[in-house]
Amino acid sequence: MFDGVLTALITPFKNGKIDFDSFEKLIDRQFSAGVSGFVLLGTTAETPSLTVAEKEEIIKFATQKINKNAKIIIGAGSNSTATTLKNIETAAKYSPDALLVVTPYYNKPNLSGMIAHFTMCAQAKLPIVLYHIPGRTGQKLSVKFFSELLSAVPAIKAVKESDYDINHITEIAVKFGGSRLEYICGNDELLPVFLGLGSNAIISAGANSFAPAFVKICRLFADGKTQEAMQTFRAVFPLVGASYFEVNPTCPKYILEKLGVCSQEVRLPLGPLSPETKQKIDAVLNSADKNVII
Repeated sequence: MFDGVLTALITPFKNGKIDFDSFEKLIDRQFSAGVSGFVLLGTTAETPSLTVAEKEEIIKFATQKINKNAKIIIGAGSNSTATTLKNIETAAKYSPDALLVVTPYYNKPNLSGMIAHFTMCAQAKLPIVLYHIPGRTGQKLSVKFFSELLSAVPAIKAVKESDYDINHITEIAVKFGGSRLEYICGNDELLPVFLGLGSNAIISAGANSFAPAFVKICRLFADGKTQEAMQTFRAVFPLVGASYFEVNPTCPKYILEKLGVCSQEVRLPLGPLSPETKQKIDAVLNSADKNVII
């Protein structure tokens, strides 16, 4: 269903409004980099700070621009089942390739609640990419929890894994990867690990700026050229780190401004980067190989 690099798109702002001119420029550069897909309305899009109307404007604009030339996953999850279902209803009108549904944050549902939540999400008859990100949701699903949830909800076709626990990642990849589940890397720093465990795809926030590097890495790895893939990863690794000096997407937006794509503007409760962080990013960008950035 998914392979290669799927960029989790930022939402460009200008004077408090969505900057669709910059959004178009960003999508064009992603296509030039060779990405295989896009995630709309993920965490990187500052979705909690968008209005209902803005969310649909983004979906409509992006789907028309992408025009089925790449895969589209639309983020729909929230910590309210009713709200999630409304989001899915809107997303379904634009026929995405899948829905990205996060495990409900803050509520930390028990197994019966989680199964009921995802079962209701599955009524849209669209593939579901379960988003597992314990650092933001406060809930880490055990392998046993995963097993029972996947057994109960066949519509979950993939997991975007954003845990950093290598033992957990390996267990899930070994037990469910391949025939049952597409196991998608959700942490830029761990791309080689996931590729080594059989993953074929990454959903990346940092790819907003360094998509060419990740596209090259995935292609080299698929061709069995693992050492060349690692050479490219080493080259881009400082930029990967710089993309997360502060909370996502503040750093990717600053990098994109430096690259002439859009403003670094974010919405409250996110604030601007500190001068010290900007200096650190500038130093990384100044020494970066221009072939690894858009």
